[in-house]
Amino acid sequence: MSLLALDLGTTFIKGAVLDLDALRINHVRRQPFPPPLSGRPSLFYEVDPQVVVQTVRALIDELLVTAPHCTGVILCTQMHGLVLTAPDGQALSNCITWQDQRVLTAHPSGGTFFERLADQVSPQERLQLGNELQPSRPLCYLYWMAETGQLPAEPAYPVGLADFVIANLCQTTPAMESTGAGAHSAFNLATLDWHHALIERLGVDTLQWPALRPFGEVVGELSSAGRSLACYTPVGDHQCAVVGALLGDDELSLNISTGSQASTVTPTWQPGDYQTRPFFDGHFLNTVTGIPAGRALNHLVNLLNELARSQGVTLADPWPYIAAQATAIKETDLSVNLSFFDSVGGKQGAITHIREENLTVGHLFHAAFQNMAENYHAAAHRLSPALPWRGLVFSGGLAQKVDVLRDLAQHRFQLPYRLSPSSEDTLLGMLALGLVATGQVRSVAEATKTLRVRYNE
Repeated sequence: MSLLALDLGTTFIKGAVLDLDALRINHVRRQPFPPPLSGRPSLFYEVDPQVVVQTVRALIDELLVTAPHCTGVILCTQMHGLVLTAPDGQALSNCITWQDQRVLTAHPSGGTFFERLADQVSPQERLQLGNELQPSRPLCYLYWMAETGQLPAEPAYPVGLADFVIANLCQTTPAMESTGAGAHSAFNLATLDWHHALIERLGVDTLQWPALRPFGEVVGELSSAGRSLACYTPVGDHQCAVVGALLGDDELSLNISTGSQASTVTPTWQPGDYQTRPFFDGHFLNTVTGIPAGRALNHLVNLLNELARSQGVTLADPWPYIAAQATAIKETDLSVNLSFFDSVGGKQGAITHIREENLTVGHLFHAAFQNMAENYHAAAHRLSPALPWRGLVFSGGLAQKVDVLRDLAQHRFQLPYRLSPSSEDTLLGMLALGLVATGQVRSVAEATKTLRVRYNE
């Protein structure tokens, strides 16, 4: 038996065939995620949702040729996207992605739209939303539409990108699963339902808030090349990646790529100084996000490349040299704060304690990696001051390729570590979820144990 997996990421839309019998990921394909629409106002970030649908449809058609025994489709999606969707699955808006910052514009009554919204949310309600109230959240986009009179008059469902794609392809009424709903910043962790009181207070209760369906439920049937495929409830890519890391109960997840997060799974809702997101099997994912990583490091790389670029010289991949030089440095007094943008470390980065001897690529990046290790340790303290974990699990492209970063984190935590068993962590997560959706195992925890045995062979 096999399923098709589709990951609607920020950079790429990935597809693959999940072999549920051999427990393998086959025929991985990638297509670029559509660029933002031009001509939109400053701070807007919108994508044509029909281009996403067309890309997904093309990947499905291509992959089905290689998967004669495929019975269904499972999707995960970038967090915090929004498409207003009609009851028949047609788009009523562009896709607004997590890069959108329109609520930071001025409100007619003073302040910004986000400040006006935030003033109406109590501290207890913030906890109920998982501490997820930020400008780049669907609830904020909807509030802006309500305040500016731009909510559609016809019935409209505010759903995530993958939920829209499934509804559109299957021509069915959209629904959502809790890991996706939690990304809207309108989901009440105390009741595991939409936060209806807040939705009404913010004036977005005229929308048709979608039914919440459990993971593994079929939400539509897709026809392709004369074949009928069951479409399962889409899930959030962050939770899916954590599943793909095959995280154990006593392990801390460090996902390090363009951005990075420190995460741990708990059996009960335990609000605190971190974000909480719905997870699988009735569990919760406590996480600290916005930890500077690849995006911040790329600013350093771009600085070092600027003179070469000015003379028309394109350097080859700089990362092997950077990693080798940083590894050769065993200790540095150079200090780097990677908070070059609004992040957990503040809004202003810094390079300090510069001397003639330490102003080198090796010292610079060793210090940057040290800063990252310190940030992960501080994030872990926020998640649980007792630091109860027995090991670290690294996932994400940057963690996979930079040994010295992992070694510095291990030294800071004084804990052993392992790498996620696959660089395609979301696809491996969907392989685990596929076992649950098709009834081959009873829970995500059981699926994780099954894959841990398979991938530790």
